[in-house]
Amino acid sequence: MPQTPPLTGMFGSSGYNKNFFQTEEEEYGGLYYHDSNLASGSLEALIQHLVPTVAYYPDRTYIFTFLLSSRLFIHPYELMSKVCHLCMDHQRLSDPQADKVRVRKIAPKILQLLTEWTETFPYDFRDERVMRSLKELTHRLSTGDELYRKTAQQMTQALIRKLTALGQYEEALAKISSTVTDRLTVLKNKPQSIQRDVLTVCSDPFTLAQQLTHIELERLSYIGPEEFVQAFLQKDHLDNEKTCFSNHKKASNLEAYVEWFNRLSYLVASEICIPAKKKHRARVIEFFIDVARECFNIGNFNSLMAIISGMNMSPVSRLKKTWGKVKTAKFDILEHQMDPSSNFYNYRTALRGATQRSITAHSSREKIVIPFFSLFIKDIYFLNEGCANRLPNGHVNFEKFWELAKQVSEFMTWKKVECPFERDRKILQYLLTAPVFTDDALYLASYESEGPENNMEKDRWKSLRCVMGRAALF
Repeated sequence: MPQTPPLTGMFGSSGYNKNFFQTEEEEYGGLYYHDSNLASGSLEALIQHLVPTVAYYPDRTYIFTFLLSSRLFIHPYELMSKVCHLCMDHQRLSDPQADKVRVRKIAPKILQLLTEWTETFPYDFRDERVMRSLKELTHRLSTGDELYRKTAQQMTQALIRKLTALGQYEEALAKISSTVTDRLTVLKNKPQSIQRDVLTVCSDPFTLAQQLTHIELERLSYIGPEEFVQAFLQKDHLDNEKTCFSNHKKASNLEAYVEWFNRLSYLVASEICIPAKKKHRARVIEFFIDVARECFNIGNFNSLMAIISGMNMSPVSRLKKTWGKVKTAKFDILEHQMDPSSNFYNYRTALRGATQRSITAHSSREKIVIPFFSLFIKDIYFLNEGCANRLPNGHVNFEKFWELAKQVSEFMTWKKVECPFERDRKILQYLLTAPVFTDDALYLASYESEGPENNMEKDRWKSLRCVMGRAALF
């Protein structure tokens, strides 16, 4: 089987592979190069360029970039169908009298392409139409050859394992959501029935930061690279604004990850606003500052930013008497690191440092890079908005997709890191299912901890007390 390098380091600084393999594609029309890099092409020519021949195998950067971006212009099931057609007809695999020597030369390359696809974009194969074409092609390749049959079988089994794991993950998310709903119901009816205090569950900031990292890495690992395209690059402007994924769950794992960030922010704010005593509130703030600092040291920038976000919510930031008892020097340093000015310059510098550490790492802990996810998505969004998917002549703007693939491939490296820390089920359960306050509930708790300071706050407090009971805060 042809061997290909891992995704890490595939892309040069410009976003293109400088050693782009050019031989067979010159026989096809509709592909244009700039400084030896593929710059644009017709969709049909790009599909042709994906399919191996006896003398040619596409560069891995091209495979990843095209499979990532092609869904803007063609459904994966249609692409798989075309790939099958090209393999079967152009390579004469459907011919019973096909040259066995030729089949032996081409079969490993086609199986390698299919392996690349199933490993990197497994969620495409949740569509039965894609899976059907895959089975048809692998059956044709493996007929009469035990080696190819075993290779195809191993590829299919690995794919099924991935899809099974995804299904189990989605069931787990649904169960967590159900547990949160049940706890809210119990809490509304019996406010004292559930202990709500993070310090009683985990008083060690290092341990809590490690458990947050467990959650982050698990949720990252289930985000498919195609979700970035399906969430933000949905429309082909030369195709009547047609969306390729109108009937598809476009980015459910990505959305679940964004929801986790919001939950953590509100959990932090809730934990700070709940205690009746000022001294206790100050202790909770200092605890979360230490957790955030450890997240920074680990390379978990997403949890770090969620914690800072929660501490900067108005119901928390207005607690001046509480903050007066907090040693804020460490918090000021963290806020400086995540300062949004100059397009998050300080954070981006820290992220580059963490990425470099990851590349040269000797341990799993040093490999951890968890980006501030909302900013990562925003960068991809602006890349999409700033460049057209197609050129005026109708060709696919492949220069844009090289850059997109470069960003997403970095994410692919980060999400594959195994969490080195020991799991603590009790802490994880609390972080994932403890009820959190709504915005109104946070304000009410804040006003009851430290009274309103002006007429506007007094009016809001009165209004909230009228419409909300203490037992219905969540």
